[in-house]
Amino acid sequence: MKDFNGKTVVITGGASGIGRGLAEKFASERMNVVLADIEEEALQKAVQEMEQKQYSVHGVITNTMQKDSIENLLAKTVEKFGKVHILCNNAGVASFASQAKGVWEVPDADWKWTMGVNFDGVLSGIQTFVPHMLEHGEDSHIVNTASLAGLLTSGGPYGVSKHGVLSLTEGLVQDLKANKANIGASVLCPGFVNTNIHDAERNRLGDASANDTEKSKVQADRIKGLLEAGKQPAEIADIVFQAIKDNQVYILPHGEWDEVVRQRFEAILARTDITPIGLI
Repeated sequence: MKDFNGKTVVITGGASGIGRGLAEKFASERMNVVLADIEEEALQKAVQEMEQKQYSVHGVITNTMQKDSIENLLAKTVEKFGKVHILCNNAGVASFASQAKGVWEVPDADWKWTMGVNFDGVLSGIQTFVPHMLEHGEDSHIVNTASLAGLLTSGGPYGVSKHGVLSLTEGLVQDLKANKANIGASVLCPGFVNTNIHDAERNRLGDASANDTEKSKVQADRIKGLLEAGKQPAEIADIVFQAIKDNQVYILPHGEWDEVVRQRFEAILARTDITPIGLI
């Protein structure tokens, strides 16, 4: 995809973090930007701030765990701007209480919440928006946010969900090629980025208190420090934008982790064990 002026991008998790960085970048390229987020106050603030810059922006409250909410997102976007050309399935969460537990010990609620947002939300986005893109036939692109955790050893809900997003995107790329679709697809696998995912529980509905433990708070504080020392969302957005222009499938902004990723895959091919290395 080369022409962005006047086209429309939809970004889930768009009110903060990487999503907000992407929104600012696409808006600066004169795109119509639709921000989708479950956090109403943050969404309203993001829309207002972008409108003050004279950007073409629209906000839609969206719960990516619910497919009908994503279908509503498409309907609202089409009503406002007509067509969608870029979809960033970016919304993501992490449950820190589950990280110190064996996979058999993690509560079902943690699995359902993390997989529901991180994986099911991406799948529903693909199922909902690809038919629309195929129908209008114009140059389009989908970016699914995974994580370096999707390339490293990890058995908890976060890592499993990100491995799933990576595999799902690879399948999507092949299916789009097989159907000769005018749609590109990429999977974004960042390392530490200065976002507020350490506080993802703030948007958890129903059972948030299940993770309100001292151990989870310590883990969240540790991750917060690593995130704050990481790349800025604007840096990630610049890299993603160029990747879309280049139709690049794998987007790995943190080159300093390349050797760790290489070691994991070499261990797989060597049929040996590897010391677990994860982001969270």
